[in-house]
Amino acid sequence: MPETPSAHGCSLALQRIVSDFAADSGTIHFLGDDGMLHLAAASAGMPEAVVAIIRTIPVGKGMAGLAVERAEPVNACNIQTDNSGDVRPGAKATGLAGSIVVPIFDGTEVVGALGVANRTERTFAESEIAQLMHEGRQLAALRGNGARAG
Repeated sequence: MPETPSAHGCSLALQRIVSDFAADSGTIHFLGDDGMLHLAAASAGMPEAVVAIIRTIPVGKGMAGLAVERAEPVNACNIQTDNSGDVRPGAKATGLAGSIVVPIFDGTEVVGALGVANRTERTFAESEIAQLMHEGRQLAALRGNGARAG
């Protein structure tokens, strides 16, 4: 299926964000009309089995769903050893360790989630979290019909 202009814009933005944060992977999800998070972009190299799992995420489930539900960042220094309950078993299949998902705001409304992750343990600094939140606000403009599902 060819990418729509907004999906293409999400892919390009995600590629830049992953690079800017020296991360190994990233995802962008937007809320659909059905109340579920739908994958708008995933980093190149994300295993298809993982993409299949994260294509649609219920609000409140996994790091992306919790970031949207809580309207605040969800951070895991190491997905592989996390026992907070915030990390779903499928996330361990990514082989990633340090990750963060921030809510995407359009004004005061949460409309999606932006996640970045590294293969090694990583704790994101407050300044990085603030920058990711800013990036999320910029991404909100890309959630046109091509990035929305439902």
